[in-house]
Amino acid sequence: MTEELQLKISALPDSPGCYLMKSRGEIIYVGKAKNLKNRVRQYFHPSKSHTPKVQAMVEKVDDFDIVLVDGELEAFILECNLIKRHMPRYNILLKDDKHYPFIRIDRTQPFPTVDLVRRQEKDGARYFGPYQGATVVREVLDVARMVFPIRTCSGPIHPEKPRRPCIHHQIGQCLAPCAGNVSPEEYARVIDQVMEFLSGKYAPVLDALKRRMQEASLEMNYERAAVYRDRIRAVEAVMQKQKAISTAQGDRDVIACLDTGLDCMVQLLLVRSGRLIGSEHFLLEGAGGEGSGEVLTQFLLQYYGPENAPPQEILLSGDPPEKDVLEQLLSEQAGRRVYLQHPLRGDKLKLTQMALKNARDEVEKREKRLLSNRERTTGALQELADALGLRQPPRRIEGYDISNTQGVLSVGSMVVMLDGKCANREYRHFRIKTVEGPNDFASMHEVLTRRLAHGLTEIAQRKEQGLPPEGGKFSDLPDLILIDGGHGQLAAAQDAMHALGLEIPMFGLAKRIEEIVLPGEEDSLLLDRHSPALHLIQRLRDEAHRFAITHHRALRGRQSVASRLDAIPGVGEKRRRAILNHFKTVESLKAASIADIAQVPGLPETVAEAVFRHLHDEQNAPQEEP
Repeated sequence: MTEELQLKISALPDSPGCYLMKSRGEIIYVGKAKNLKNRVRQYFHPSKSHTPKVQAMVEKVDDFDIVLVDGELEAFILECNLIKRHMPRYNILLKDDKHYPFIRIDRTQPFPTVDLVRRQEKDGARYFGPYQGATVVREVLDVARMVFPIRTCSGPIHPEKPRRPCIHHQIGQCLAPCAGNVSPEEYARVIDQVMEFLSGKYAPVLDALKRRMQEASLEMNYERAAVYRDRIRAVEAVMQKQKAISTAQGDRDVIACLDTGLDCMVQLLLVRSGRLIGSEHFLLEGAGGEGSGEVLTQFLLQYYGPENAPPQEILLSGDPPEKDVLEQLLSEQAGRRVYLQHPLRGDKLKLTQMALKNARDEVEKREKRLLSNRERTTGALQELADALGLRQPPRRIEGYDISNTQGVLSVGSMVVMLDGKCANREYRHFRIKTVEGPNDFASMHEVLTRRLAHGLTEIAQRKEQGLPPEGGKFSDLPDLILIDGGHGQLAAAQDAMHALGLEIPMFGLAKRIEEIVLPGEEDSLLLDRHSPALHLIQRLRDEAHRFAITHHRALRGRQSVASRLDAIPGVGEKRRRAILNHFKTVESLKAASIADIAQVPGLPETVAEAVFRHLHDEQNAPQEEP
């Protein structure tokens, strides 16, 4: 501990506030305290009670700042804002910035609409939700609009200037307030029914629909009865998706925290009007060992906010350490009283146990996914290393393929796997420059020569600059090379590598029976068809083939359009290049309008019109290859 740090610790005040731990100028932890002097000093005293995470954090701290506040509530608010702003690495972080959808009805308008929105604001409107996703909201809105004749347009209504009603009125799905066919009072009664429906009160709606269906049947208006039948089924489908879990008709969230050792899984159940309408889970990385109360506190502070107000009641699987202050803060956010409860018996305890059960299920599924990923990557790399006789699993594997059409527009592709995962940013294309005709062996030799020569040059340049080899476009040389092909392609690649004085493990993968071809070996190596190592190199080979053929097709399309542009009066080499560079892809050029084409620098509008007409004239279209 430096002398300056000791001086700052000794000068800490007996006051509530927040502290910001720093390492080399970076804020790595934010905390709050009733008494800053006592709380901050604890970090720098050796203690067996410190968790490994706290010990690791304190070892990095070389400075800290404090912010004084008047009380605990202000400290809570400031801590929450500072965490969201700085995202310190040692804090419990809710890495989820999505906004859950709501249904909004503004009763201050004479003819309100029923809309999907992403934020809940204090604007006097009534909000229903949050829902688990936009798809769920649209499904509910479709049913509501099918059952209730509410307007779907969003424009202003002027009864003194009636308009012609749209098709929704003609099919009975809108009362047409735009045409003056309904008064604000009548429309308000329909909106009341919609709000009851969105609150989960489906019984009155179903009873009314069934009554109308029976009346239509008695009048032998079977088409109308079928319409009511379809609406009844739609309402029942929504009901079935929202499981009733409580006889109480209030809104509540149920939040459970499960410590997995290193991380914490938080499960959230959304209960509205006594019905479970959705659930979410959140993995809080590095929060293991913090205690369920502290984890729940940080989750509540970061999950709820102005755009996502808390419900009236929140059931928790643990007790937050500063429950009263937290309740006060959440109540201010909601604009009404919010209750935090840690139930120990009864139906509310069963709800928290249900949330914990869901959290355990999610943890088990996550562990299975991680195990599967390890088998597909780490395990597959180890198996491949054993099969090829490598000393250790390869970190970087590069795969190569050649694509051409009868030797025309030959291209080579280089795709990369890092630690068993495709690294798209490392992919490279090579236009074949020195080979004429369909010669895959010579093309492969050129591609490997250019790639490895570029790499050696970059390594030398970076050494002169005092930089590590990694970081250049080609300076990170592979640990293993996969060639798409058999002995011929592999031998050509080997010759290119040896000519540059390199010795990198290399093998080919022949498509006939997916056999591994080794340099200097007549016999091929066959892996079990269920082998993770075989699946890994198949993925790399297929990716190299896809990357090569996609680029080759793009070049063919570009050349085809370029040749067609040459036939247009007023388009020479310079303008042709400008057009192709401006639109980048053939699809973009073909989809462009005359005005879009005229945006090409140096291209007159008359020429742009000629280009457009020529590209869209069927007589000028190139014939498909047999």
